[in-house]
Amino acid sequence: MYYIQKKIEISASHRLTVDYESKCSQLHGHNWVITIYCKAAELNQNGMVVDFTQVKRLIKDRLDHQNLNDVLPFNPTAENIARWCTEQVPECYKCVVQESEGNVAWYESEE
Repeated sequence: MYYIQKKIEISASHRLTVDYESKCSQLHGHNWVITIYCKAAELNQNGMVVDFTQVKRLIKDRLDHQNLNDVLPFNPTAENIARWCTEQVPECYKCVVQESEGNVAWYESEE
């Protein structure tokens, strides 16, 4: 099995919809660190699991300097963002989303 890891840093804002009083319900921003993990049993025709530039295009180019509520079709929690990122890159099996120094969430596909 071949593995790659791509770390992406983005600046983006969001507000959360929650069923309790929270300052996170107000629009605010983070300098997010998103780490994408991909694997493949066989390398593609270019000798790669996936091109790092393709991962950047699929994730960073769509999220950086955006209001995530405007570009994502769900409540943009770190957990939901981790799953969305995993679903954007076919070879991705895990994504770790750090929204601040002490707040990290991740998603791993069952496959």
